Order: sequence, then C-alpha cells, then structure tokens
Amino acid sequence: MTWAVMFVFVVFFLVIGLGFDFFYLSFSPAKSPDYKWNVAGYYEAAVTSQPVPYGTIIALLIGFGMVANSMVNGAGMVLRSTMARRAVSTDEKERRFLNVVEEMATAAGMPPPTAYVVPDPDINAFAAGINPQNSVIAVTEGLLSSLNREELQAVVAHEMSHIKNYDMRLMTVAAALMGAIALLSDLAGRSMRPRYGGSSYSGSSSRSSSGGRKGGGLAAIVMFVVWIALVMLAPLVSRLLAMAISREREYLADASGAELTRNPLALISALEKIRGAVTPTSAINNGVAHMCITDPRGSLIEEKLGLAADLFATHPPMEKRILALKVMAYQAGN
Repeated sequence: MTWAVMFVFVVFFLVIGLGFDFFYLSFSPAKSPDYKWNVAGYYEAAVTSQPVPYGTIIALLIGFGMVANSMVNGAGMVLRSTMARRAVSTDEKERRFLNVVEEMATAAGMPPPTAYVVPDPDINAFAAGINPQNSVIAVTEGLLSSLNREELQAVVAHEMSHIKNYDMRLMTVAAALMGAIALLSDLAGRSMRPRYGGSSYSGSSSRSSSGGRKGGGLAAIVMFVVWIALVMLAPLVSRLLAMAISREREYLADASGAELTRNPLALISALEKIRGAVTPTSAINNGVAHMCITDPRGSLIEEKLGLAADLFATHPPMEKRILALKVMAYQAGN
C-alpha cells in the first residue's frame, strides 16, 4: 500500500506539470510562422524549435527540492519548533530516559538515537530522522513524570520501531510531497486564471475550426476542465494519502514496539494514560502530528469515530490501537 500511495504522489506531479504545459500552449495565441526561401527556390515555413515543458520541469524541481530540504533539515526544524533540549543525566527522570533509550537500542540492534526532552506538561513523544544512524527520540516532560519505567520502555520501543522501519523517512517524504503538491496546485491555478478570457478561448477555437477539428477543440476543453478539477482536488487527495500512510505505520509501530519489549500490556497502559490526558501538546506543531505517538491536538481528536474522522486522522482511534494490542497480548499469553 505504501509504495502504491507514493506512486500516486508521482502521478500527481506529472498530471499537474504535463497538464500545465499542454494547456498553456494550447490556450496561448497562435504565432504566425516565419517564412523564408529554401535552397530549391521555394518559399516555406521556417523550422521552429520544440516548446520546452517548463511546467513539468518546475513541478519536478519543486518536488525534489522540498523533499531534499526535509530530508536534510527535517529533524532539526522539528526540534527547534518544539524547543526541545538534550536530555541530561543529572536529572533523575531524564537519566532514566537515557538508560531506557540505550536498552531499547541494544534490543533493537541499532545505534541509540539522541534523546531530547520537550518542555510541555502533556504526555507525548515523537521520533525524527531519515535513518537509524541520524535519528532522535523526544518525549515531553509530562510523559517522563506520568509514565513508569515499563511504560516508558514501551513508548521508546514504539518510537524506535518507527526509526528502524524507516517510517520517519517515509513520512518526511510524504509530508514534503503533500506540501509541494499544494504549492503546485496553487501556482497552476493562479497562472492559468488569466487564460480563461474570451480572447484566449477564441484563438484556440478559431485554430481548431480552421483546421476542421471542432470535435478536437471540444475534447480539449473537456480535458482542460478535468485537469482543473484534478488540480483543485490534488491537495485534498494527497493529504488523505499521507494520512493513510501515517495510520498504517502507527499500527505497525505499536506491534513492533510491543514485540521489542515483549510486554504489550505496558504499551496498553501507556496509551491508556495518554488517552486520559485530554489537553493538547501545545509545544508540538500540528504539522508534525504524524511523527507523534498521539495527535498533539489532544486525545479527544483521536476518539472521534466515523468515516470523515478516520480519513483525516493522522492516527488510528486510540480505542482500536488498544484493542489490537490486547489481542496481541492475549495471543502471547500475557
């Protein structure tokens, strides 16, 4: 499913870029060809250069540029936005956090991520980084104060599973592509808006009718309307796809984290405490909600049920996550 969704993102870029090139040229006023004498003494039209697909090139450059920037600077930007600081061993709770990170990294067979603490009383945590060698795990002060050692292990194992499965790199790329598609859709709509005028339309129609292709001109208009609709819907659809990836990987991280600690009940207990904290995590921006163990807007957001709530949620409902872990614990005999 994940690769299929990423393929759809690429298709969106091509549709926006190629469609812009095609319709921009189609609705541009026709230029009269230049004529010259050839070597045989005949008067013929000069050979003109082929148009450059600027729209497609710009679309791909914007997409690759935003992805590259998020891959290089993503983790640092998230840490700065949350005002996170490095965990220190002089504080008892933070020392316990550092020890747990070391333990879980050893169990997972990966380098220990750098541990950070977010100054916020709510219970939350997130991971960032494009690979296990350059990754971080951040928890809020509220989480360190509210969770016991086993629950902290479960949360760290959950976030470490995201890192080990390269979920953070995937979600970083998906978020960057989602932003790029929104930007491209806006640019395409703004640039094509002046070309709805009667002069551009007339020029296109006259060229079609003069060539005896009225049906082709009508087909081009229908295709243009469809393309405009796709451009308008692309940001919404791309957001839905990114949220689908996030929910899928969240279930996987729950299961992988429980396997890592061999204690799904500890993660259930941690999620129960997280669900009980209804206040939002004000230090964490909603734009990085997909990186957190729970939606930073508050647990009440995740408790909303229904098709619309499920489609736009970054996380599955907490009730469903806990139920899946209970089934896992039952099967394991816990």
